[in-house]
Amino acid sequence: MSEALEHPLASAIKPLLEAVGATEVALDEARPDDVVLEWEGRAAIAVRLPHLSSALDRLLAEMTRQFDGRPLAELDRYEKQRVVALLEERGAFTVRHGVETVAGALGVSRFTVYNYLNRQDGSKG
Repeated sequence: MSEALEHPLASAIKPLLEAVGATEVALDEARPDDVVLEWEGRAAIAVRLPHLSSALDRLLAEMTRQFDGRPLAELDRYEKQRVVALLEERGAFTVRHGVETVAGALGVSRFTVYNYLNRQDGSKG
């Protein structure tokens, strides 16, 4: 077991890393795009963040769990609108091809997803 894995910060942030799909990497294996966390002024742990596309996959999986494990394409219109609203809150549509990916998962067209988003924007005002 490496020193980083034994560090108290590692066990403290483990649930956070799991929730966002990040992984801990050894300091000597850290890449420039990894985030190095410090503890008492010294590098302690390197964290590798997931690619945005895998983050969207995790969001869609979370939506499936929230809707009793039912495939998203089998949800009714109201539930699909709710999924789109929840995904919007979580930034799913900032990911390139996010609308297309979500439309495919919901079994609707991109146009329908945009309609759900526009309907949501109209109800905020």
